[in-house]
Amino acid sequence: MADQQRKVAWMDLLWLAFLGGLAVLDPIFEIHKQLTLLGIGLLQIFETRILKSIKPSRRSPYSVLIKILLATLLVEHTAEVPIESSYYLIYYLPVVSAAMLFGIWGTLFWTAVASAAYCSLLIPALKEYQLTPSGATELAIRNLFFFLAAVVVNRFVTENRRQALSYQKLAETLAETNRRLEQAQADAHRAERLAALGQLSAGLAHEIRNPLAVIKGSAETLSRKVSPSNELAAELAGYISSEVNKLNVLVTRFLDFARPLDLDLRPQEITPLIDEALKAVHDRWPEAEVEVERAYAVDLPKVSVDADFCEQIFTNLVQNAYEAMSEGGGKLSVRAASANTDGRRGAEIDIHDTGPGIPRELEEQIFNPFFTTKKEGVGLGLSIVSKIVDEHRGWIRVSSDPGRGACFRVFLPAE
Repeated sequence: MADQQRKVAWMDLLWLAFLGGLAVLDPIFEIHKQLTLLGIGLLQIFETRILKSIKPSRRSPYSVLIKILLATLLVEHTAEVPIESSYYLIYYLPVVSAAMLFGIWGTLFWTAVASAAYCSLLIPALKEYQLTPSGATELAIRNLFFFLAAVVVNRFVTENRRQALSYQKLAETLAETNRRLEQAQADAHRAERLAALGQLSAGLAHEIRNPLAVIKGSAETLSRKVSPSNELAAELAGYISSEVNKLNVLVTRFLDFARPLDLDLRPQEITPLIDEALKAVHDRWPEAEVEVERAYAVDLPKVSVDADFCEQIFTNLVQNAYEAMSEGGGKLSVRAASANTDGRRGAEIDIHDTGPGIPRELEEQIFNPFFTTKKEGVGLGLSIVSKIVDEHRGWIRVSSDPGRGACFRVFLPAE
């Protein structure tokens, strides 16, 4: 910012130097000339402030028009016959300004206006003088040079703008590429963690399942052998059996997470699978005060998915949304649209709730296995969802506005 201010200051000094040079040249004591030069200098240096009350879309025409008028005033007061004034070169100021502000047609239009303003000075001169062929040729040459300068400057400015736009697009492309690379790296790291923890879970689950079978069998045997009169022993045996069942369910989930998926990929319409998931969760919580809003695009492509696993994705996400809005209810918005990401066409599904949202620092962790913020649960739900999406060669991402809800976005590639 400081460098920009210094450049502007130097440009202001150059303007003052050039206009000061014109001011000390004949006619020196022509007050109208000096005032006009002062007006030109103030307009060039403080143009933005002077024209700030005018709509931005109209500032450029007003700026060029004012410069044409000031140029005409200067020429009129610098010679007895204005058309012969050496100060006619001041018309290059509005001509160059127009070339920098407008396209080629706008440049030609305002150059024609400046040329007409200059030629209008010929009208009073013809009352006393006669236009000779050499004079007409000189006038034509001067006007043609106005147009030549306008076209050259406009071409330079247009090329400069084109290059600037090209650099801007390149910068945006690089930024988008970097963003995709970072996202791909994050997805790869998550996949590595899932694979490693999946192997660990598989080994641990197998090791736990065998002792659980022995405990469950012993509890059932004890329950059959214990005397009916011994209620305490029967109750304790029942506790052992029920808790072992819970552990078996947990171990089964571990194995489901660790086991490679056997996908039956087929072209599917995605919206029926979403509706099935919404219905399943609604049937589970019929009393939930959740308003469901659907927005499905009409041009959705078929996606190559395993219907059962795909429905599991949406059921889990919708269930999490219901749980997030369990206290005071809320609104669940489900959107499905056609998308093209990383050169792949597919369907993009947003599941947005109005719950408390997810803290920023936890957004990167919620897909990790065994990470949960719930009082009950082992933190495998979103991990399994992420694994299923990865196996379908898609991706899942989350965005959240803490206090206003969370949005899970799933991309599934087309067939």
